Amino acid sequence: MANLTVVTGFLLMGFSNTWELQVLHAILFLLIYVVALMGNLLIFTLISLDGKLHTPMYFFLKNLSFLDLCLVSVTVPKSIENSLSNTYNISFWGCVSQLFIMMLLTASELYLLTMMSYDRYVAICQPLHYEVIMNSETCVKMAAVSWLAGGLYGVLYTASTFTLPFCGSKEIPQFFCDVPALIRISCSDSHLAIDVTLVLTFCLGIFCSIYITISYSRIISTVLKIPTRESRSKAFSTCLPHLIIFMFFVTTGVIAYLMPPQESYPLLDLLLSMFYTVVPPTLNPVIYSLRNKDMKTAFRKLIAWKYFSRGLIPKFFP
Repeated sequence: MANLTVVTGFLLMGFSNTWELQVLHAILFLLIYVVALMGNLLIFTLISLDGKLHTPMYFFLKNLSFLDLCLVSVTVPKSIENSLSNTYNISFWGCVSQLFIMMLLTASELYLLTMMSYDRYVAICQPLHYEVIMNSETCVKMAAVSWLAGGLYGVLYTASTFTLPFCGSKEIPQFFCDVPALIRISCSDSHLAIDVTLVLTFCLGIFCSIYITISYSRIISTVLKIPTRESRSKAFSTCLPHLIIFMFFVTTGVIAYLMPPQESYPLLDLLLSMFYTVVPPTLNPVIYSLRNKDMKTAFRKLIAWKYFSRGLIPKFFP
């Protein structure tokens, strides 16, 4: 890695050269970040405090919220800072760490979403065996595997990417350090290590997609046999959003990573990267949990507890 002594930093791409548009971008990203932050923190807090939510499904949702909280915090605050300061600088090791954490979190989320589909499959298709199969020890092991696998992919992508020589432009055509953008500014035409890692990731994505598709096809088949309309509606409302957000997350990521490095469309690249790094962490709290009946009940209990602790409840119940 001889290039480590040469490259000291990079320049991230801004959304506009106009100051007013930079401020507008900073405000929009700040709003998105606040929404994502509050939504995921609320879910994490509710599940942690309410004993009735200490079930496998909500255990995975809690892990997903933590992943999303970290994922949106890796890129968005730095982008806001760059827009307001009009500098767009990022150090070499800052770029390395940003890429590693991004790969760790996205790969972990991919595994976790797959495990969540398995949890729903067991709950709906094998309800009598659910408590035996999805016990607490199994859930912890599944979550640990997702984190370890994410860490492995983070190391592979980071190591293979930063062995490339960067002897040309230091301006990354992206608002954060991402593999396709870094490949485009590399002066090497050969990146076998990245290609091998990309093939492994593609195989992982295909496997997870097939597994989730099979799981949900069986879930839907089982749900259609449920006699009551209310039960069918509850099952669909739990599973279909999961499938939609997964396909959205995977499709945009695959398009961005499989696009040839020589074909660069800055606006398309920015939009795709937002779709798989910013949009899912913002929408997941709404799609998965905040419209869930149990989560609403837990939220009302939390609000009532806060009022009670402040001595406000007696005013309403004399």
